[in-house]
Order: sequence, then C-alpha cells, then structure tokens
Amino acid sequence: MINITFPDGSVRQYDDGVNAYAVAESISPRLRKATLSAELDGKLYDAALPIHGDHQLKLLTFADDGGRWTYRHTGSHILAQAVKRLWPEVKLAIGPAIDNGFYYDFDTEIPFTPEDFPKIEAEMNKIVKENLPLERFELPREEAIKFMAEKAEPYKVELIEDLPEDAVISFYKQGEFVDLCAGPHLESTGKCKNIKLMSVAGAYWRGSEKNKMLKRIYATAFEKKQDLDDYIHMLEEAKKRDHRKLGKELGLFALMDEGPGFPFYLPKGMVLKNTLIDYWRKVHKKWEYVEISTPQILRRTLWETSGHWAHYKDNMYTTVIDGEDFAIKPMNCPGSILVYRLEPRSYRDLPLRYGELGIVHRHELSGALHGMFRVRCFTQDDAHILLAKEQIKNEVIRIASLFDEVYSTFGLEYTIELSTMPEDHIGSVEDWDVATAALADAITSIGKEYVINPGDGAFYGPKLDFHIKDCLGRTWQCGTIQLDYQLPGRFDLEYTGADGEKHCPVMIHRVVFGSIERFIGVITEHFAGAFPTWLAPVQVKVLAMTDRTHEECAKIAAELDRAGFRVETDLRNEKIGFKIREAQMQKIPYMLIIGDKEVENNVVAVRSRKGGDLGTMPLADFIAKVGEEVASKARD
Repeated sequence: MINITFPDGSVRQYDDGVNAYAVAESISPRLRKATLSAELDGKLYDAALPIHGDHQLKLLTFADDGGRWTYRHTGSHILAQAVKRLWPEVKLAIGPAIDNGFYYDFDTEIPFTPEDFPKIEAEMNKIVKENLPLERFELPREEAIKFMAEKAEPYKVELIEDLPEDAVISFYKQGEFVDLCAGPHLESTGKCKNIKLMSVAGAYWRGSEKNKMLKRIYATAFEKKQDLDDYIHMLEEAKKRDHRKLGKELGLFALMDEGPGFPFYLPKGMVLKNTLIDYWRKVHKKWEYVEISTPQILRRTLWETSGHWAHYKDNMYTTVIDGEDFAIKPMNCPGSILVYRLEPRSYRDLPLRYGELGIVHRHELSGALHGMFRVRCFTQDDAHILLAKEQIKNEVIRIASLFDEVYSTFGLEYTIELSTMPEDHIGSVEDWDVATAALADAITSIGKEYVINPGDGAFYGPKLDFHIKDCLGRTWQCGTIQLDYQLPGRFDLEYTGADGEKHCPVMIHRVVFGSIERFIGVITEHFAGAFPTWLAPVQVKVLAMTDRTHEECAKIAAELDRAGFRVETDLRNEKIGFKIREAQMQKIPYMLIIGDKEVENNVVAVRSRKGGDLGTMPLADFIAKVGEEVASKARD
C-alpha cells in the first residue's frame, strides 16, 4: 500500500501502481469525469500513469492551470494529426500549450491561411468524435532517433539528439498519429472539445533567425462551448480596443518603420503622457519621494559593478566615447546609487526615496515588439528606496498603499505574484531567502494574497509583480516591488546607524505604471480610448451651428481655457450632426453646441460622450460641473 496526501492534508492509502483517475473515482464519479491530469509532488503528471510510493497528489480539472494546459496540449496533438491527415508531406516541429490556447509549428511549402481553417477544424472534429485513446510509450534514445527518422520527421530527430545519451524518450500515440512528447495528456481525443483555430503566423525554428521559417497555427480550446463563445466575443471586443488602432485614430502616437520599437508621440499623445506624469508627480510628492534625473549614457565600469554587463549586456545598446566603452542605460537604478553616494548618510535619512521618470533603452528582438506594450525606448516611472533592513516591512506596506491609490484611480483591480530566485542570479542563497521572506511577510501582513512565480526574480533580488486586470478581464504586469540586497553592497553603500557603526542599506526598486508607454497602451484598451475627462487629451469641443456663432464659440473656448480645460472649436461649414458624430468618434467627453438660441439666452447646449443630450445651462454651471469631475478624477 502507498500513502497519498491531498492538498487539504488528508491522507488515503491505495494499492501501489494506482493512477490518478482511479484515485479520483474513489472520491467521486463526478471528480473522475472532471479530472484531466494531476500534480505529483508539485509537478504535472499524466493521470493515466501508475503511481509508485508515497506522494502528494492534486487532481487537476479545467479550473486549474495545469488542467487547462493538459486539455490544450492534447488539442495541439489533434491539430497536428489533422494537418498530417490533410497534408501528409508536412513536417512536424513543436506544439505546446500556451496562455489561453496552443499552437503547432509546421515545416511546409503550403501557405496556410485562415481560409484553410474550416477544412482543418472539420478534420479535428472528426478526430475528436473518433475518441482515440492517447497511449504513452517510451524508447531508448537511439531507438527513438531511428523511429522518428523512419517517419521522416527531422525536427523531432534534432530534439531527441539534444537529449542525454542515457535518456529514455517518451511518445504519445492516438490512432495512426504518434508524436514525441513528455506529456501529460487527456485519456482520449474525445475529451478535448470546443476547439477553434485562431490565426496563422511565421516562426523561426527554435526562435533563431538563422533557422528556417516555419508556419505556426494558433488555436484555443475550452471545456464548455459557452466559455469558448465568451472568449471569442472578448477577442472581438479587444480588436476594437487595440491600442495601436486607437492610437492612430485618436492621434496619440505613431509607430514607424524608421524607428521600430521607438514610438513617436503626437500632440494629443503628449497631452495624455504629460497628464499621467503630472498625476505621478502629485502622488509621489504626497508619499514623500524626491525626484531626480540621471544621465542616459554611463561608463561600462559602472555596469560591470552593477552586474548588468555580465547579466544583461545582450539587451543593452553600447557606444564608444574617447576610446572607452559606454552603455545607454537599460535601467535607472545605478544612477540612483551614484546620487546616494554623493554625501555621507545617517540612519536619520532613511528611508530615502528617489523618484525618477527616466528614459531607458533595451534591445528587444524585432519579433517581440508589440505596439506600446513592448518597445525599445520608454519612460520608466522608477523609484529607488534606500533603507535599513528593519524598515523593509513598513516600506513595502507603504508602497502597496500607493499602488492601491493609483490603480483605484483608473478602476483597475490587480493580483500579486512573488517571483523567486532565478538560476542566473547574484548574491548568496541565504540573502535571497531572507529577502523573499521579507516580501512575503509584508504583503500578507496587510491581508493581501499572492501566488509564487518560481525562478522569475530579477538577477539581483526577488520581486512582487502587480498584474492589473482591465475591463475585459485581461491581465497586464505593470507595477513591481523588487528587493535588492546585492547592488548596495557591490557599490559599497553605507550609512551610519544609531549605534555609530557603518551599515549597508537595502535597496527597493519599484514602478507603479511599469512604464508610461505600456501603461498608456493598457489604459487606452481599458477605456477603449474614451478616457475619463481628467485624462482626455481634449476635454471639451465647442461646435458652431452657424457662421453667426463663431465669435461666441471663440469666447466660450477662451473662457474654458482660462478655467484650465483642454478645449477645441469646430467652426467648419458642416452640418451639426456631422460635427457631433466626428467629436463622438474622437471620444471627446463633452460637446458644447452653440446656435443662435444659445447665444440669445447666454447658455450652452451640452452633450456628453456617454449621456447624450444634457440640455442647456449657463457656461459657469458647466465649468463648475466638469471642474468637479476633473478634480475628483471621476470615471464614466
């Protein structure tokens, strides 16, 4: 007999060799039906495989990340089988599950297009109806190479050849189709339903531009048809909100081939950017930060000391000045350290909070660039806090409160991820353990929950990443709190403690927006370009109904400008309905429509972006109403 420990701590005994499906059946037939795979001692495990010895076991359903991964991974095999049935000459590469779906890469001369999707989906549905069992088998490495070579699958052969000589290689068979795979998978193709092909793209084999370009088909799958329908609807809504499309339509920013990854801000985009920066400055002044600005180009020796030259050089732009290597900064932290070192520091100075809206440059691969979400040059709303170890908990709590204030202003909820030590790190494991525990303790002490993201910390320390959720339920990593025991020591930073002795401070790196560019992309999609009045590049547009009201429109615009509003006039010889529709398309919060009647009665006819016709009112009343809306940063 073996002991199986469940997530709630309960223990049950089973015969040695039992599988997760049988364990689920022993609990309830309903759970057996819902079980897709398992976690055995924290690692994904095929529910059909035997279990030997005592273990911790978690049964995974579609509600679990691992269950969804298994479901969609099986979907990728169904996709590959369908393509091979339709085009036998196609060569198989890889087909993993990914967030919200899966893909498969194929080597083929066939130019796959969305027009091919109905034919492929029909074959996939046929495979699902065949309800083919997925059977795992293993071969020694040399036999596995021969097996895949006989099937004329060179990419599979290459993958196997990269494995150790003593490795045992696993495969999964479903009907006539066999694929190299570690698993896990569903028990049969019949359990993977509601599959939808999404798009086709090119992808270099193993991500290298030196290798052949393959055809990649993206797809998704859901257990329930309604969930698939909801997901498709969300994607359609997301297309309407695409910040690249809206950025062009609303005149916010431009992305040009002359500067790939280097966004151009247009006049209205600059208003939006500066409004965000003004807000950032007010918040940080309230929370007792001091603002600094540090150079964009600094000597190589600085980046060697910081560790960036060894751990981040491939992402840095470098240059030579007077025969000496320099680098354009990819991060602001070393500059803050140099400012700290300018004068002696005492424990009375700590925590010392430096804020910096620093422009940084990072060399991202062209394939990774994506609108304002992934660029090569951006303004990072950084802060670097130097403090004593005993101040960490209170400071992290304080930062979390600042994050709450900012994100609630935009109506953004968030979840928190604690990222732990990566393989490529500096500093001792002991320091990392202390730093990680400090972050976890601080965030749980204020009643907030987090999930662990193992091995994804910065090379110098663990971090808390804040993933904000937009109105479509999508999440974006923006804010971060990174605890750093390493850089202060590498730069010999110190302060005089209350005991009169010298001590090394700890450094916290943190951003709230993440970067101005990324945050603009996020909120553009969150608000679908209809920014709250306080944030809108144009807050009021004055529309003239006739030539006779041009002078009055100009006066009204001037008065609104004096009151601090961002205002435009439309005096064109066009019908008023056309002008209203155009202002509506530009997502301007308020329109003031001025005709002869309004001039005669000394009022303005008010129309709002959301509420439509609001009737007439004196201009002073409108200014007071909208002024309060702007001051309170109200959202629609």
